Amino acid sequence: MKLLKTSLILFLSILIVSCSSKEDTPANIEIQNFVWKGLNAYYLWQDQVPNLSDRRFNNDQELYSYLGQNGNPADFFYSLLYLPNEYPKDPNRTYSWIVDDYIALRQAFSGIRLTSGMKVEGADYIDGSGDYYVYVYDVVKGSDADANGVTRGMLITEVNGTKITRANANTLFGGDSFTIHLADYNMGNPLSNGTTITLTKTQITENPIKEAKVIIEGTRKIGYLMYNQFSRDFDQQLNAVFTDFKSEIIDDLIIDLRYNGGGSVQTAVYLGSMITGQFNGDLFAKEVWNSKVMEVTDPNLLINNFTDRILNKDNDGKVILDETINSVEMPTVYFIVSDESASASELVINALDAYIDVKLVGIQTYGKHVGSITLFDSDNFRENGPGFNTNHTWAMQPIVLEIQNKDGQNKPDGFIPEVTMDEDPGNLGILGDPTEPLLERTIQYIVNGARGTSSAKSAIRTSPSWNSSMTNPDYNNMYVDFK
Repeated sequence: MKLLKTSLILFLSILIVSCSSKEDTPANIEIQNFVWKGLNAYYLWQDQVPNLSDRRFNNDQELYSYLGQNGNPADFFYSLLYLPNEYPKDPNRTYSWIVDDYIALRQAFSGIRLTSGMKVEGADYIDGSGDYYVYVYDVVKGSDADANGVTRGMLITEVNGTKITRANANTLFGGDSFTIHLADYNMGNPLSNGTTITLTKTQITENPIKEAKVIIEGTRKIGYLMYNQFSRDFDQQLNAVFTDFKSEIIDDLIIDLRYNGGGSVQTAVYLGSMITGQFNGDLFAKEVWNSKVMEVTDPNLLINNFTDRILNKDNDGKVILDETINSVEMPTVYFIVSDESASASELVINALDAYIDVKLVGIQTYGKHVGSITLFDSDNFRENGPGFNTNHTWAMQPIVLEIQNKDGQNKPDGFIPEVTMDEDPGNLGILGDPTEPLLERTIQYIVNGARGTSSAKSAIRTSPSWNSSMTNPDYNNMYVDFK
C-alpha cells in the first residue's frame, strides 16, 4: 500500500508547521502542541470538532494560550475527540488513544506483551443472582500460565481471595502477580473447588498463528487456520501456512478469527491474497480520509490491491521481507467469528465478500470499519522524522480513515453469521480439534450446508462481555503505516 507521498507531506508541512515552528513552542506545552497539530492534520472527524478547526486560532499566541490551559496531554487528547463516532460498544473506551510510551505500543503491534499468558472472559451466573465469574478461553504458549498448567475451560471466581465482579475485574487481573481461585461449572453457577494457581506476568511474544492444520473429513481436505492478530512480524510464518495448504491441495478453507481484534491493514491484504490469488492487482479495499487529506492526495495512493508479493520494509525503508505469496485460489471461504472479531478481521471478510462466497459461523462481529495511524512528535509525524522530539515518549493512535470494499461498502454494525452459535463456557473444547464445537459446526456447514447439529449453544449475547484483552493498548485496532 502506498500512502501519503510527497504531495501530502509538503501539504502538511505548509498547513501545520506554518501555525508555529517547533523551536518557537514553549517547552511546557510541546506535547499539547504535538497533540493538537496531529489531530488537526489527520483526525478523520477533524471538521466536526470546533477546537480542531483551521480557523480556531488567529495567531500563535492564541494557540499557545489555549494549549496552556490543558496540562495533562492525555486529558487534552480525549477532549478533542468527536465522541458521537468515537465511543464504541464499550462506553469507557474510544477508538482513538494516546500513550506515553511508544515503545510499548510498537511492541504490542508485534505481539510483545507483559502478560501472564492467560486470556479470560467474563460471564454472569445463570441463576440470575448477579454473581460473576471468568473463564479461560486461551493460554499463550510459553507463558507463565502455560507453564503452571492453566488450560482453556478453567473457571475463576476469585483473585487473591477477592470475589470477581464486572467492576473489579480489570483491577484484580492488573497486578504483576496474582493468585486465581478455580471453580467447577455447576450448570453455569460455578462453585469453588479449592484449587489455586499463582501467576506472574512476563514479557513474551505471542505468535498470532494459534493453530494451522489440514483436517480430513471424508474425502475432503479442509485447511484450518486460527489467526489471532494481523501482525506484520509474522507475515512470513502466515505465508508458510498457506505453502502447506497449497501443497496439500485443500478442498476447503476455514479461517478462525473469533479472537482476532485486528491489526495491520497491509497484513489483511496479504491474508486476503493468500486465500484467493485469482484477483491479483484488483481492488481489495479503499480508504477515505478527512477532507483535507483527500483534497491533496492522488486517490490511487489510498487504495489497497490484491497482491502476489509480500514486501515489508522497516522504518528506514530497508526491505526486511520480500517473497512470493502462496495463494490457494478459494472460491469459498469459511470464517469463525465472534464479537471479538473486529477491524482488520472484518476488513478481510468485507473485502473478500465482494469477490468470492464468504460463509460465517459464530456470533455477530464487533463492527469497526475505521482505522488509525501512529503519530510521533516530529515535523512529519513519522517515527524519527525530521525534528523528532526526544524530550518525551508520547505517541498518538487516532482514527484517520474509514475503509470500504470495492463496492464502497462496509458493515459498521458488524457481520451476522448464517450459522449463529456462541461458545459455551461449560463446553469450550480444545482449539484446533475437529470436535471443538464451533469448528465442528463449521465442518458440518462445509459438508452438509447451514443445517446441522452441534453440541455448542446457539444463544446470542445481549451485551459485550468483559475480556482481559480489552486492557491491551492495541485492542480492536486496525492501522496503516506511513509508506
